[in-house]
Amino acid sequence: MSSIDEIKKRLKINWYQFINTNSKKFASNVIDGSSPPSIFVGEFGYPQVMVGPMIPPYHGDTSILDKPELWSGKSLEEIVNYRTNLLKGTIVHNVNNISGRYIESLQEMALSKKVVESIVTFEKMPSLYVNEKTLTKKESEEIPTIFSAPMSDFKIVPSAADRKIEKKYYDDDLYASDAIVELYSNDINISQISKVLSIGMLGRRKNRKLVPTKWSITAADDILSLYLINKIKENTILDNYLVFDFNHLSNYYSVIFIPDDVWSFEMIESWIDTNGTVHIGSDSEIGKRIDHYPSIAGAYFAARLSVAEYLFKKRKKASVLILREIHPEYFVSLGVWQVREGIRECLNSKGKTFESFDSALKYAISKTSLSKVEWIKSSSIIRNKKQKRMSDYLS
Repeated sequence: MSSIDEIKKRLKINWYQFINTNSKKFASNVIDGSSPPSIFVGEFGYPQVMVGPMIPPYHGDTSILDKPELWSGKSLEEIVNYRTNLLKGTIVHNVNNISGRYIESLQEMALSKKVVESIVTFEKMPSLYVNEKTLTKKESEEIPTIFSAPMSDFKIVPSAADRKIEKKYYDDDLYASDAIVELYSNDINISQISKVLSIGMLGRRKNRKLVPTKWSITAADDILSLYLINKIKENTILDNYLVFDFNHLSNYYSVIFIPDDVWSFEMIESWIDTNGTVHIGSDSEIGKRIDHYPSIAGAYFAARLSVAEYLFKKRKKASVLILREIHPEYFVSLGVWQVREGIRECLNSKGKTFESFDSALKYAISKTSLSKVEWIKSSSIIRNKKQKRMSDYLS
């Protein structure tokens, strides 16, 4: 049996164990439990979208079920099992309408510092759907959930609000981008920032609306990485070529920092399907921000944020090239959080220094299964570094 089949089998066993443990709670269409807290805003049918809470059918400290910052080192099985515990209740709602008790209740959840006791009444029993398709070109920005059903009623017991977030909520003259930066600078997790953005709590009052979860995650990564990139422009240039490599959740990363006065960033993804066929996608920005939505989707911005954080912390500036290789064992798209958190973890290790770009690239590629030719043909940065710039002859 292949490793993928083994993982699927274990996931199914864990699922049955979960159902057995909570069978009595599933016997009713009324579910009460402690939400991590967690909310969801869909994108299908925009501007009329599915909006609702996600709660497990039990009480206690459930924060790990929806906090990617706690998932470093966890297996794919563990993360999927966290998601099987959450039941998504939905109501169709217009994104431009952020008034009314229902949206206010969801906003109270998003403000909470702790789990929120919740009761959901479903119109019918939640239905099961499991995403077991082989990973395709685009990483899903959002984290998959398992159960979903329309609701007829929803109640919560409010808990203590996070004052830092509450302050931005009541500041309705502050632009959303500025609010996001200020929350981040005050150590609010990105997963929390994207939730309050998604449920219409940030920005100037007249511009506030619900933002699909998928979009809010990418928006936060994009805004924060651009903020940091602007900050590092005045830093000194990195002394040496620096390479980090890392493997988690069957995703292999090689991150190359290139001494450079002008910011450039590129991410190349290769993924191997279950038939062994290799696919490659890439996006880049050289000297200025990317001017289109990346073909590799939100993974681009999540990765850009992680490397910008590193340079900001080290007070250096450089260009960055990321090689990401995705293996078939990563058969469930877990969301772009794993790119962000994976590269963050990667950059916590000690990188290897090199005197030349060629030696750095050779080492980075040696950690992957693709050839140098395959990586080079997909990379703008590699091709540019292979050519002498006019400034090299004027020094």
